[in-house]
Amino acid sequence: MKTIHSQKSTPSIYLVTGAAGFLGGTVCRRLVARGERVRAFVLPGDKAEQYIPAQAEICEGDLTDPDSLRRFFEVEKGVTIQVIHCASIVTVNPDYSQKVMDVNVGGTKNIINCCLAAEQFGKLVYVSSTGAIPEQPKGCKITEVDHFAPEEPPDLVRGCCSQSKALATQAVLDAVHEKGLNACVVHPSGIMGPEDYAMGETTGTMVKIINGEMPMGIDGTFNLCDVRDLADGCIAAVDKGRKGECYILGNKAVRFRDFAKLVAEEAHCKAPGIFLPCGVAGVVAGIAERKAKKSGEKPLLTTFSIYNLARNNDFDSSKAERELGYHTRSYRETMHDEIAWLKATGKIGAVRV
Repeated sequence: MKTIHSQKSTPSIYLVTGAAGFLGGTVCRRLVARGERVRAFVLPGDKAEQYIPAQAEICEGDLTDPDSLRRFFEVEKGVTIQVIHCASIVTVNPDYSQKVMDVNVGGTKNIINCCLAAEQFGKLVYVSSTGAIPEQPKGCKITEVDHFAPEEPPDLVRGCCSQSKALATQAVLDAVHEKGLNACVVHPSGIMGPEDYAMGETTGTMVKIINGEMPMGIDGTFNLCDVRDLADGCIAAVDKGRKGECYILGNKAVRFRDFAKLVAEEAHCKAPGIFLPCGVAGVVAGIAERKAKKSGEKPLLTTFSIYNLARNNDFDSSKAERELGYHTRSYRETMHDEIAWLKATGKIGAVRV
């Protein structure tokens, strides 16, 4: 992996929101590794704060609290403020949530206001999502768009989380065009890799396969990137991203059966033996949701999760490759490193890596 070298003429401080999260924490570690000064914004009492590099300054606060954000932006004279806004609520529940909107949209607008008010502000990189981009028919590569419906996200942007990201992205672009904000947007796809201390959905799926707890899978696709490559893409957007531009940070789409096979090969375990077609899985998920609604329990499968496996997950990252120098390592390399990390941290039993 090539190191991204900054070309700044004045000293900078990097303000990273969501610094206790998987991507935000990795961004902090990559910045510290290249000698940058980093200030990490975390929720008060967040236990994941322990995983933020010791060299980073910690600032506790809440995106919905403008006062705490103003403290986050306070710096001495002669230092340029570079902001990487990673923080958001990520949920696989597609239903409307006011809290998701308050944090993802309202919080981003608060960040924008702080950037506009800061005399020493340099640049904002907003970490959106590929989910914010309207889906295209299968067979078409999904590319960047320059407008996101501010009031009514289109039907091709499904789920509250993705819709909130679309609204927040448009707020950033509006601030660029209407108020001259120096900002650009990155759209990461799915995320995987080592140092996932929160044990997110992809890592959890890998652990289930390794532990033999997933005898059956769904024959769909997804798009995942190594967290280290995504972090480098976010940092490169500060260095090279053009004002008002959006950049997809994705990878090649992968079928779940091929993903599971790679896990089995790298962890020397057995892959799921059965893969249900998405159509069949969707019917099963519908039944599971109806039963769960009556019982009050969480369904094992949801129609929204099946939609995400059945949809077009073919994203085009060529713009980021050209302009940011973005690139991704292979799924196998990422999986090898993540399995080694899972073993080293005792999250799985001994495997031959």
